Amino acid sequence: MFVTQSKENLFSQTLTIFVIASLFFITFAISTNGEEIKNYDGKRLSAFDRSYDNSIGGPQKIDINKYRLEVEGNVENPLSLTYNEALSLPHVKRVITLNCVEGWEETLLFEGIRFNDIFKKAKPGDGVKTVVFHAVDGYTSSLPYEFVVKNDLMLAFKINGRVLDEKRGFPFQVVAESKLGYKWVKWVTKIELIDTDYKGFWEKRGYSNDADLK
Repeated sequence: MFVTQSKENLFSQTLTIFVIASLFFITFAISTNGEEIKNYDGKRLSAFDRSYDNSIGGPQKIDINKYRLEVEGNVENPLSLTYNEALSLPHVKRVITLNCVEGWEETLLFEGIRFNDIFKKAKPGDGVKTVVFHAVDGYTSSLPYEFVVKNDLMLAFKINGRVLDEKRGFPFQVVAESKLGYKWVKWVTKIELIDTDYKGFWEKRGYSNDADLK
């Protein structure tokens, strides 16, 4: 014998399913769209938001619809990646401390794409010595190619689970682990592989090109 449910019961069950589904999607949206992570793997993280800015031109606004991440220089396969194309590469997460030459530091959870995966697509030529990072405001800095590869450095797009904003360097920031802050280039638009040494904005003004922590 079949039991026919009343309209009231069907409505109640449908409403319950709708409420549960709505709560799930709201929770999912919060977790993927900016809820800040304050502790990770037993480590307390510095805040995403900060009041100070020491860039050469202030926070930069980038039209992501027109944005391209260019990879050029001594490479077999130059790249011009949209934001989404860049994000399609594998992601990594690491808690890393940024040390500024001004004397302060902050420990953050960075999520990004590995330079090694970018290089795999671009296919660097023989003799590459230096990786130069160009920012939208004209700022530049560089790191030795061998250092970038051996230390498996990343190009970050999130900090503490939040997508970078215009202050933090949207869409990408270099995470130059174990180097001083002026190597952590924000608002990156171009990665250039060259066969010579290179001095960036602050290095030309007397800062050490090594930028090692003391």
